[in-house]
Amino acid sequence: MAINVEQAVENAFKSHKIVDIHTHLYPASMGPMYLAGPDELITYHYLKAETSRNLPLSEVEGFNNLPTDQQADVVWKMLFVGGTSPISEAQLGVVTVMNALGLNPRADDLSEFRQLHNDMSAEDYTDLVFEKSGVAKVYMTNDPLDPSEGPFWQNGFDLDPRFQGVLRLDSALMNWPEPVDKLKAIGYEVETALNETTFREIRRYLNDWCGKLDARYMAISLPPDFEYPSDDTTSTLMKECVYPIARDRRIPSAMMVGVTRQVNPILKDGGDSLGSWDLRNLERIARDWPEVNFLMTILSREDQHELCVTARKFPNITPFGCWWFLNNPSIIQEITSERIELLGTSCVPQHSDARILDQLLYKWTHSIRTIAPVFVSKYSDLQNAGWPLTEQDIKNDIALMFGGGNLLD
Repeated sequence: MAINVEQAVENAFKSHKIVDIHTHLYPASMGPMYLAGPDELITYHYLKAETSRNLPLSEVEGFNNLPTDQQADVVWKMLFVGGTSPISEAQLGVVTVMNALGLNPRADDLSEFRQLHNDMSAEDYTDLVFEKSGVAKVYMTNDPLDPSEGPFWQNGFDLDPRFQGVLRLDSALMNWPEPVDKLKAIGYEVETALNETTFREIRRYLNDWCGKLDARYMAISLPPDFEYPSDDTTSTLMKECVYPIARDRRIPSAMMVGVTRQVNPILKDGGDSLGSWDLRNLERIARDWPEVNFLMTILSREDQHELCVTARKFPNITPFGCWWFLNNPSIIQEITSERIELLGTSCVPQHSDARILDQLLYKWTHSIRTIAPVFVSKYSDLQNAGWPLTEQDIKNDIALMFGGGNLLD
């Protein structure tokens, strides 16, 4: 008997807790690394950039230099009380968050939202967000060289088990020799030259910190001009250090490619843009390192089809998530359809990339609402083709793809 595919997909998502494999979230026990509540949510750089579009250029710098709560008040007044409807994805996200928390999104100010947040402990607020978002665990992005984060790992702290470790590589590898002093300060005798001593010490750093973090993978954000192989220092360090350690530790190497930094510095965190990447580089990487699993997310929409085709040719490539500027419903639906059609279930359709805890409440609500129709369409096609589809089939697939995939959980 044919099943009701739409209902089965809905039930599968309702019954499965999400594993969010890429975020910038941290537990409350990490103090200043923990970001949550209305002021942090409202001043996220997506919304600040949208606010800046409505300000005279001469006022943008002053706005960015205001205290966080005052910035939030400006954003709220400009985007939510200013007379036009909040229909951008980031604006809709705030409305979704407030609705999930039982708040009035048409309030004249943020006082009610602030009161709710301030009346709860950070731990209780975290529990509330995890429960309402349907998320079971998140993967952090951990940088031992960050002066705010590093001491927590060096001195020890109570880590909420819902927060899993991931070793971020950017500050240790990029723009060499800038990282030398930071690495030396924590005991790694790297040299300015990229020689065998430096390679040995970088490998030791990677091994040590993958162990301390219990890192599920190593991750790096790369510009669109990243080449492999190349004499570029980052490419050399990836080849000599990162890929061998990923192979030996049997953890993925995650590469997030396409960031163009600070095309408009006046916007600060909101001033980064994107560029297309030549995926022939990925072909060479995957061919040279067949024992390494590569988690790949690419920032340019124009690269998505080629990424899927490349992953078909190399089983050690797993596309994951719709990152940053791609995290918009129209694009998510297109990318997810491409991946399912070309790769079946061997991809991780989405991650949140959340930096503020509250963002889990909207990013997963919006993503599932957008992705579910893709699954309904594909499973309907499967059933119509004559496959005796069951609800358990759908539950198993959703649990795999939204539970971290075969590589991670």
